[in-house]
Amino acid sequence: MNPGFADLLPGAPGGGSLRVWLKSAAYTRRLLLGEGGDPWQGAAQYLAWFSQAHGLLRPDVAVIELGELYQSVVRREPALATEMAAKRRLAWPLRRLLETPAPRALLAEVIEAVIAHLRGQAPLVLAVPSPRQWLLQANQMAGRDGVELDPDAIEDAAMYVADVLRSVSHLPVGGLLLEERVGDSEYGPVDFERYRPLINVAHHYRWTLALRLGSSGLLAQPGESDLDVLIGEAGLLDGVCCANGVDVGKLLWSGAMPAPLGPRQFYFAEVPPEQKPEQVLDCLAQLRSLSMGHS
Repeated sequence: MNPGFADLLPGAPGGGSLRVWLKSAAYTRRLLLGEGGDPWQGAAQYLAWFSQAHGLLRPDVAVIELGELYQSVVRREPALATEMAAKRRLAWPLRRLLETPAPRALLAEVIEAVIAHLRGQAPLVLAVPSPRQWLLQANQMAGRDGVELDPDAIEDAAMYVADVLRSVSHLPVGGLLLEERVGDSEYGPVDFERYRPLINVAHHYRWTLALRLGSSGLLAQPGESDLDVLIGEAGLLDGVCCANGVDVGKLLWSGAMPAPLGPRQFYFAEVPPEQKPEQVLDCLAQLRSLSMGHS
């Protein structure tokens, strides 16, 4: 894994300094660009938004959202959604979406620009919908609802996502965050082994690998060497040996403060787009203050 990010994790040699991981793209996009604002028009436009957003909240981890990149592509190229619906195979819409060359080129340009802007002050993490979630999203983009997932299609999806990530492997990415969807319990526990192509990519390029759970738990505990960070609400983290991100978003935005951090834990929170700036700054100040009480 990239030592710049790995060393920040709780439990790392030297103690690890990460106490709060904040995700805020949807919030800062609405706040700075307005409803429907799209920073993915080009690398210069993205950096202009990113630099302002990063300065606003000063997060300890910089995040680039790949899912938002491809949503932007489909909005701007409606013919692509038609092509995604051209074949009945469950994994076809995602395959067609991710094989498009222009978004890969833009992603590389954006990563280069963001890394130059960060100047090593924060690690850069690529946030990606998990294979099963991106499979569902791509089918929805193609006009298909109510699809039933199967393990083979999820593995195919993981291979297609891994191929995109290999296209930016020459850049100093610090980590990879796979995100399940809140309210995904209808699909059952996450079978992390089905994501093996992504596990292998992360290991090969020495990227810190994180998994953010939705409402579902894990089908089986990942191997100790397979996962570096597990993020979820407190009850979903029991018995997992890697660093744990305690998702405190529900508590935080309701005005409550979470329990103190335990060993190898940090707080994780995503800012809802509708939050008021004053409340966001106040809640984050309280959370950061609480996190400093953990030694």
